[in-house]
Amino acid sequence: MTKRIVIAGAGHAAGQVIATLKQRKYAGKIVLVGNEAHLPYQRPPLSKKFLAGSLAAERLHFKPKSFYDDPQIELHLNTCAAYVDRDGKALITNRGDTVAYDKLVLALGSRARKLSLPGANLEGVHYLRTIADVESIRAEFANAKHVLIVGAGYIGLEVAAVMRQLGLEVTVVEMADRVMSRVVSAEISDFYQIEHTNQGVKLRLSTSIAGFVGESRVTAVKTTDGDDIPTDFVIVGIGIIPNTELGTDADLDVDDGIVVNDQCQTSDPNIYAVGDCTSHPNAIYDRLLRLESVHNALEQAKTAASNICGKETHYSQVPWFWSDQFDLKLQIAGLSAGYDEVVIRGNPADRSFACLYLRNGRLIATDAVNAPRDFVHSKMLIASHAKIDREKLADINTPLKELVK
Repeated sequence: MTKRIVIAGAGHAAGQVIATLKQRKYAGKIVLVGNEAHLPYQRPPLSKKFLAGSLAAERLHFKPKSFYDDPQIELHLNTCAAYVDRDGKALITNRGDTVAYDKLVLALGSRARKLSLPGANLEGVHYLRTIADVESIRAEFANAKHVLIVGAGYIGLEVAAVMRQLGLEVTVVEMADRVMSRVVSAEISDFYQIEHTNQGVKLRLSTSIAGFVGESRVTAVKTTDGDDIPTDFVIVGIGIIPNTELGTDADLDVDDGIVVNDQCQTSDPNIYAVGDCTSHPNAIYDRLLRLESVHNALEQAKTAASNICGKETHYSQVPWFWSDQFDLKLQIAGLSAGYDEVVIRGNPADRSFACLYLRNGRLIATDAVNAPRDFVHSKMLIASHAKIDREKLADINTPLKELVK
């Protein structure tokens, strides 16, 4: 049994590592090093209820403060992990502190991808990744009537929905020709485009940003078409970048993310990695995956902590995600890349349906809109690798659970 575990990072995954270590009765010291002032917290509500002001900051915490009031746990907040000394088995912080470890867990997460365009540093241009980011955005509400959102992915559309519900005029600018184009089919994109348009969101698709206009503060966004779109403030949501630099500098294997095995162990047996910053082998899709999801962060954290405690655990699950927009819950099971057939189950006009993706007759992913049962049973069907009758998949009178063998 190791005696001192150091966790670099203080997000959702880091919080779960600590929770699982305590659940497994780990008896040694647990040291957390996080670059924010906050205890580990949940990020999904940032673009939803917390942004809307209907969820207090303390409700974001993965565990209450009392959970960490334990002599077993040592917190180093507002502190960045700067370097890993693998030979000396120590984490070096930006403060110059040397934190020795028996096992190290890299729960480094990711950061918002930023634009390097003229005017990108003007006041009023925001990104949404942290509590501080949301607090800055919410400070804009008192004097703003119009917001422009760059990017029509999950975050962009979730923010657009919240802003419309708060009464702001919303314009979304997206360089692709449809919304959520990286992750869903044209059928799902069409449904959400209609929904957002009906809710008053102005969508500017197939449009790229050339820069931001203003003296000290943004007043408009310039497109490559030459248009200036006036706005009171801007939110940029164009994806994330995994924080892999610490792994690269430590000469760990890195391939898009820090490479781990199915026990969440890196190329150094004394170092584990979990969450957004990792690439892991997935037996269902037979390739390395880097996933940006709460489910992956939590399950990898449980896996790493269990293995550290001596309980051999292997991680191989169907990836899943979700997005809340207006009164629509989109639940995604699996990964649709490479599909060769789409089956629509239900009627989009009823605002409850599923889009099922097949490859060679096997279900590889499902997008379920207000259809939780189809989402749950799709995960089982994807894991089974079974060939499924297309007509039965499309028949809403045939429950998907009947197709699970």
